[in-house]
Amino acid sequence: MNNPGIWPALLYDDAEAARRFLVDVFGFTEALVVHDDDGATIVHAELRWPEGGGVMLGTRGHGHKGVEEPTARTQWLYVVTADPDAVYRRALDAGATITEKPYDTDYGSRNVGIADPEGNGWTFGTYQGA
Repeated sequence: MNNPGIWPALLYDDAEAARRFLVDVFGFTEALVVHDDDGATIVHAELRWPEGGGVMLGTRGHGHKGVEEPTARTQWLYVVTADPDAVYRRALDAGATITEKPYDTDYGSRNVGIADPEGNGWTFGTYQGA
């Protein structure tokens, strides 16, 4: 599996709900989930994208120094996939917020934009970079 040199990391108010959404709707797979001592709160999780790469996530305020307080939600992640239309259909079926319906770009990519439950922007597309 492709191990990226950079791991985007997101903090959520409800990391459990975010984990379920990213796995059940987007199609990530769980590689590691670490809960706090009471077992109720996700302190750290690693999710893999089946086509390569991954993201980390955790619960806001649980040991992430300097970034505990929420700020304007300006995160935007791009995930390479061979089938953005399949991700779109899963998201639509789950009632997710679609920010951009599937479209073709002038640089040859097929993209779709979707917001996760806490408003972070995700684009799934076929563009693999220059």
